[in-house]
Amino acid sequence: MPKYSYTIPEFLNKQRLDKAIAELCGDLSRSQIQKIIKNQQLTVNNQIISDFSLKVKESDEIAFEVEEEAPEHIVPKQMDLDIVYEDDDVIVINKPIGLTVHPGAGNKNNTLVNGLLYHSKNLSDVGGEIRPGIVHRLDKDTSGLMVVAKNNQAHAHLSEQIKTRELQRRYKALIWGTMKPFEGSVDMPIGRCTRDRMKMTVTKTGREAITHYKTLEILHNGLFSLLECRLETGRTHQIRVHMSHNRHSIVGDQTYGNNARKIHGSPERLQAELQSFNHQALHSYYISFIHPTNGQILEFEREIEGSFGKLIEFLRIS
Repeated sequence: MPKYSYTIPEFLNKQRLDKAIAELCGDLSRSQIQKIIKNQQLTVNNQIISDFSLKVKESDEIAFEVEEEAPEHIVPKQMDLDIVYEDDDVIVINKPIGLTVHPGAGNKNNTLVNGLLYHSKNLSDVGGEIRPGIVHRLDKDTSGLMVVAKNNQAHAHLSEQIKTRELQRRYKALIWGTMKPFEGSVDMPIGRCTRDRMKMTVTKTGREAITHYKTLEILHNGLFSLLECRLETGRTHQIRVHMSHNRHSIVGDQTYGNNARKIHGSPERLQAELQSFNHQALHSYYISFIHPTNGQILEFEREIEGSFGKLIEFLRIS
């Protein structure tokens, strides 16, 4: 059962309780939060609260637990997992495009978690029944490196490294156009979109979000660029939202980038190839962290492969 705790920051002073939590917690919808409050599962300053319209104050301490609707039984499933590294504490996996990380509505048996349960009986249970071993996630259509915890001590150690930013993640992203300047940082807070709760957006009331980027290659006379993006924070859809907000959305990202319109406006010789590319061009190519037991710094890299790699090669020669 995942536990959440927050301290109300100044910018959420005098906000409704449910709205404030929605801003702080990107994992839950506002209706889910209201249900938690109605069921008296939330405390403010150690007092149980059942009124979600209560106005919170700066420095209020919020705490609650979430009872997840787990599948009847998570079935281990044999998968051809690309395991980059494994020992008694951690597994580093190169996740392919199209693989969802953990079970949820509509997909209970074909996720990375199903494959992990088949591969290993030793996974942390900190994240609850449907997220064994999962310390951090990648979107279904983002490929690349993830670290999985095989025990609770390793899970806690890695989670703390994410908070302290000692765990480093770098991505390669193919964007429309060119970022100016060619190297820099995007420092814009991200929160849940009020018009579409499935999406995130840049908002003044959001949580701190910082993406450092560097242009690696300019393609097709500046119509596209290949970037390296380094996360200082790890908000949901962070790179996708930051690039879209700067009018240089990630190729293939229809959710944040109006990708279909951009394809229609691109040179005719490129359109068929771009239309067949049906996911965001985003790959987690590098991860480093301190080993939770021996204290060594571990670093791993996996370059772009598959349809993403083929698209880059096509743009280089077209």
